[in-house]
Amino acid sequence: MQEIEIVVAHRERTTVRVGDVFLKIDADPGRSDVEVAAMNLAPVPTPEVLWHQPPVLALAALPGRALGRLGELSTTPPTAWAAAGAAVRVLHDAPLPPWPGRSLDELAARLAGECGWLVANGVLPTDLVARNRHVAEAALRQWTPVFTHGDLQVAHVFVDGDEVTGVLDWSEASRGDALFDLATLTLGHEEHLGDVLAGYGADVDLDVIRGWWSWRSLVAIRWLTEHGFDPAAPGCEVDVLRARM
Repeated sequence: MQEIEIVVAHRERTTVRVGDVFLKIDADPGRSDVEVAAMNLAPVPTPEVLWHQPPVLALAALPGRALGRLGELSTTPPTAWAAAGAAVRVLHDAPLPPWPGRSLDELAARLAGECGWLVANGVLPTDLVARNRHVAEAALRQWTPVFTHGDLQVAHVFVDGDEVTGVLDWSEASRGDALFDLATLTLGHEEHLGDVLAGYGADVDLDVIRGWWSWRSLVAIRWLTEHGFDPAAPGCEVDVLRARM
């Protein structure tokens, strides 16, 4: 008899695996609508949609393994990281999705709000927050929108050898900043940024990449804490912020 594996579970979403099928249950059916639409548009490998009946989305398992995990040393070879960078470039060169992304004002307001919360509640030292807020502000500039994944965590990219076999979790896909995707992919794995950029094949502003590392870490801590995750675990968001000091 096949067992049910809980992949992730919190108040917003739950994902379970039964054999080679993943069932995603989302409190916001609009997110799964975006996910299906984005996977239909994306010119990179994605999971097969078996069926979609909100609030449940059934997806086939991807071959291979995740490129890495936040907080864990990646044993994936540099060539696989470069292949991931090449796949991201294909996505960014694709036609824009028809729906917009978050505005610069929204991103700046979220950064300000989360920094205020972190300091007011004594979650992080004031100087750590202030330094990383300053670093993050480098990312808050005008950019040319591209088709972005929007949540391109290293665990969402699957590889088999040097081949990208699929990219998961497209519910945050939208028009956005290309460097946000690159920063998200390398968050906590800064040693592989050069490999990713070699595959991506374009010059990027490293200060902006570092800015998005700080932005994403600062704005994630409250959500992670409230949903049962530990951003202070070794190699995770708090360590990313400390590295900027």
